Amino acid sequence: MMQFLPVYAHASIIGFESPAGEYIESSLSLDALLIEHPHATYLGIAKGESMVGDGIFDGDLLVVSRAEKARDDSIIVATLNGEFVCKRFHKKQRLLMSSNVNMPAYHLSEEDEFCVEGVVIRSVRLHKRLSSLQ
Repeated sequence: MMQFLPVYAHASIIGFESPAGEYIESSLSLDALLIEHPHATYLGIAKGESMVGDGIFDGDLLVVSRAEKARDDSIIVATLNGEFVCKRFHKKQRLLMSSNVNMPAYHLSEEDEFCVEGVVIRSVRLHKRLSSLQ
């Protein structure tokens, strides 16, 4: 299990107290921190720029829960005509919305093969791409 050291550092590091000054150690797993329903959760990698307005960037890790119910305006992962998409879901209007203002909404039609695969409950910025995905 990973050890957790609760040290909060400002992004503009001008000088901050030594973490050893008030060393507090506790056990914490990333699973416990990020995942509420382990048996109904999977991870994905975001691709493209369509969700940048929601802070989801190309290469980010998505934590997706099948235990969460997709509500109006939820960010979801779905299959649309055989491809995975990550969009905001407007159920009543049958719209899939990007949060990138340069990308149009997608109106779901009766001909579309569409299935919600889960709700994005977390996203994690990977500052270095995973070597297994390169």
